[in-house]
Amino acid sequence: TKKGNEWYFGMKVHAGADAGSGYVHSLTGTSANMHDVSETSKLIRKDDHVVYGDSGYLGAPMREEIKDDEALSKIDFRINKRPSSLKTADDFQGINWDKKMEHDKSAIRCKVEHVFLIVKKQMGYTKVVYRGIEKNMNRFHMLFASANLIMCSRAGRTQDFLGCMG
Repeated sequence: TKKGNEWYFGMKVHAGADAGSGYVHSLTGTSANMHDVSETSKLIRKDDHVVYGDSGYLGAPMREEIKDDEALSKIDFRINKRPSSLKTADDFQGINWDKKMEHDKSAIRCKVEHVFLIVKKQMGYTKVVYRGIEKNMNRFHMLFASANLIMCSRAGRTQDFLGCMG
């Protein structure tokens, strides 16, 4: 993108993570002007039954590539609503069940956000280094693989991880 007379090379990284362990299993990258929902089908594994996502993925079940695929169309999409669509009266005294359900979805979805925290804060990633998306994606694959190793080590699962390396 261009702002004023300066060029900015922005990109988004979309990650699919396991809800139980939090490990990233799939990673895609797009230019900054692509919408999140366009990458949904690339982040889903064959054994997924439920998919959690933020409000950027609201239209995912209606996408052609998901409706046309028999396996993907059976997946239960639990996407967070936009905060503006959750309405309650100011004088409401009871439990706001809609807000609680959205909070519970976010609690599961935070697993993937935790991996981004590790990549950004502990590995010091702040902005893209290369101009091309493919070169940056090579770097992201290494960063997220390293983040998986860090999470595996913290969880005390080093034997499990070493077992798959031969």
